[in-house]
Amino acid sequence: MSTFLEKIDTAFGLQTRGTKSSIDWFKKYVKNLKVNRPRLLKDGKLEVVKKPLPGRMYMFAYDAKHKDALPYFDRFPLIFMVGPAKGGFYGLNLHYLPPRIRAIFFDRLLELATSKTLNEKTKLRMTYAILSSAQKFEAFAPTFKHYLTAQMKSPPTFVPADEWETVLFLPSARWQGAKESTVWKQTKKLIG
Repeated sequence: MSTFLEKIDTAFGLQTRGTKSSIDWFKKYVKNLKVNRPRLLKDGKLEVVKKPLPGRMYMFAYDAKHKDALPYFDRFPLIFMVGPAKGGFYGLNLHYLPPRIRAIFFDRLLELATSKTLNEKTKLRMTYAILSSAQKFEAFAPTFKHYLTAQMKSPPTFVPADEWETVLFLPSARWQGAKESTVWKQTKKLIG
């Protein structure tokens, strides 16, 4: 039987990375979840959607249009969709944040949730104006990206709110052009 991480790897053509001990830890963690399988899986398959909706979390494979001009980009973003944009949408890619900052930012974003009980209907009530005007959301700047639908290499996979915490720290970022440590160092400079 395939693990959740292996199903993601297979569905998106990725290869699990990390040390053997970190992968073993993650597999053990998933087995110990109180649910039989992450709700990201529906009938054993990843739940994909045709059109992402604002305030919800998604993951997908991506190939940046201007990748040659970018210092780096994530080929497998984990985003909260902010809203529509020309040719695609705006999203907050949480992979750009180091784990500690990501956790703090996530907790602050939860203040925008439509309900205190996280379930598949929960979403975040956020706009660019809200994110850019509040000091507590200062970490949004390096995560705010414009994604072009034509550059998506897979349909978006919906992550229900009761799985956000599980998926938040999955080792799924696929950096092109730089190492994760370089990306996080640049992020820290941007947010001070």
